Amino acid sequence: MLDRRKIRYAYLKQSKRIKNFLLSDKSREFLIFLFFFLIAGGFWLLQTLNNDYETEFSIPVRIKDIPNNVVLTSEPPSELRVRVKDKGTVLLNYMLGKSFFPINLNFADYKGKDNHVKIPAAKFEKKIISQLSVSSKVLSVKPDTLDYIYSTGKSKVVPVRFQGNVTAGLQYYVSDTICTPDSVLAYAPAAILDTVTAAYIRGVDLENISDTIRQQVALATVRGVKFVPNMVELTFPVDIYTEKTVEVPLHGVNFPADKVLRAFPSKVQITFKVGMKSFLSVKESDFVINVSYEELLKLGSDKYTVKLKSFPRGISQIRIVPEQVDFLIEQVSTDGN
Repeated sequence: MLDRRKIRYAYLKQSKRIKNFLLSDKSREFLIFLFFFLIAGGFWLLQTLNNDYETEFSIPVRIKDIPNNVVLTSEPPSELRVRVKDKGTVLLNYMLGKSFFPINLNFADYKGKDNHVKIPAAKFEKKIISQLSVSSKVLSVKPDTLDYIYSTGKSKVVPVRFQGNVTAGLQYYVSDTICTPDSVLAYAPAAILDTVTAAYIRGVDLENISDTIRQQVALATVRGVKFVPNMVELTFPVDIYTEKTVEVPLHGVNFPADKVLRAFPSKVQITFKVGMKSFLSVKESDFVINVSYEELLKLGSDKYTVKLKSFPRGISQIRIVPEQVDFLIEQVSTDGN
């Protein structure tokens, strides 16, 4: 354990050294020099920033209230590059503290020939100037014209299709892929709309998930097509595997009226993996083992390899015990003989 007295002594000794240094003549001279240096630097900076400079800023552009049946086949630029001249102090304020609001253009306010809209910079320059200081001068706006092409499309409902890779962790499984909504409206010119059969989501890649996941996912863009809505919610329910065993009888089918199937044993055990949510709902009646008369005649032996004709969805790793059963085709008497 450290001695408190030694720590106190070391602290006092170090404090005395620092005090002696700060009170020394050389230290005082250095601090005085530093003080006047900072004052001179501040005056120089103010004088420098008081001069005029030029710089360029970026302002976002948004087109609002686009009707659902309008498809932008040629997108306008997403931002304007504005070159401004002003004193350095004002420009420094733009760079450090000023945030520019997007230039919002209402679709209905602008018309074009043959669905080609051209908006000169003069139309929205007032919206730019209103965000600047009175002393600032706009030297240039690039591009000097915003233009875009649109088409008015017909619509139809198309299903949403999943694409991607989703895997569950050990002992878990993804029981379903739920898309909400499961269909969307597609708007496009008639020639393009005929080729659209589905809306595909952007690729999803999830690995080793162990709990239900919900995600908002954008639909993949298709040139000349507009999907409404363009976002869907994907849900991946995750369940944990458990094992269950049921006993299922063998049924003879297509047997003549005077013959029946005798199997030894008459029932087999079917063991499988199933999710906890479906454990109670899966019953032996969901499994069917049909043994056809014709198939037995072709075997040439008294051993039959058991095969499932049908079984419920959502189960895996099915095992049948025993895999083979002994059988015989028994002759029975019929009424009237």
